[in-house]
Amino acid sequence: MSFPIFHRPGTVVFLDDDPDYLEMLAMVLPRHWHVKLFLRPVECINYLQQEPPFWEADAWNQQQLIDQWRAGRPLIPQVLGYWSKYTERYALTRVCVVDYSMPAMDGLQALGELGDWPGSRVLLTGQADEQVAVRAFNRGLIDQFIAKQTPDISRRLIEAVEHLLGTPNPRHAQTWRASLGPAQNALLRIPSVARDLAGFAAKRWIEHVVIGDPFGVLGMDASGNVSWLQLETLDGLTALAELAELEGVRAAGLDDIRSGRKLANLELRQSLGRTEPPELTAAFPVGQDAALLGAVFSVDPAHCPDPANSYSSWLARQDKRNVQG
Repeated sequence: MSFPIFHRPGTVVFLDDDPDYLEMLAMVLPRHWHVKLFLRPVECINYLQQEPPFWEADAWNQQQLIDQWRAGRPLIPQVLGYWSKYTERYALTRVCVVDYSMPAMDGLQALGELGDWPGSRVLLTGQADEQVAVRAFNRGLIDQFIAKQTPDISRRLIEAVEHLLGTPNPRHAQTWRASLGPAQNALLRIPSVARDLAGFAAKRWIEHVVIGDPFGVLGMDASGNVSWLQLETLDGLTALAELAELEGVRAAGLDDIRSGRKLANLELRQSLGRTEPPELTAAFPVGQDAALLGAVFSVDPAHCPDPANSYSSWLARQDKRNVQG
């Protein structure tokens, strides 16, 4: 298990020739998902075939942030700018769920028409089609399959899609891993650290990115509020205290930093070009062996995306969950 380097919401597409089933999905799927429902394969295929250039442009935009960081520009304000500017990133489809048994073409044929579309594929099957799904899964044509006769199919489907939505796109993960050092990557792969970070992120954010310079997680909630989870190893506390002393932090605060009771937002403050006195906040252990500490700092709304561009606002502007095509 490794904590996802990069995570954000995305669209979920469903293709099924049963309009009643699609109407049921429209009612039971989580309201915080952006969902598109298709009745005819050709409409669904045409919709998804238009996406790869937008995926490519988004990946290029992210790579530009890393390239600029290598050239000396701090990452945190760049990420905030990216979140503010590219609001249509949420429209990119992350998961496509397709029924296997359809009269015009079967689900595997429909998925085969998607070409280089990079999202995850889920096949819904009837009892007679399960061997087809097993073979497709073993050949890497689909990421998951679910039998429609599964008890509590709605819950099972939601769990499967949630899992895939939480699985980072390999290209995005590779892009952002470039800012992390080997020791930082190793820390994120420690199961207890990954579990604690995943639990923290799930409760607080809908979108996040891990960066290594400074080391931490920048996250944003559905309303557009941004916070910074600073991560610090025990070995780094002495250096942090020395920097805090140079910034005028008093002796009691320096003792809190050296002992791991508190962390200071020195690097966040520097990245954003802030000049106010450093902020100290309570630290907490991340993982079981307490070798990694975390502390949460709010990011001034002046540096955050406009609330009108938050995920909640974007989602409210989208069309209702009507069956298309």
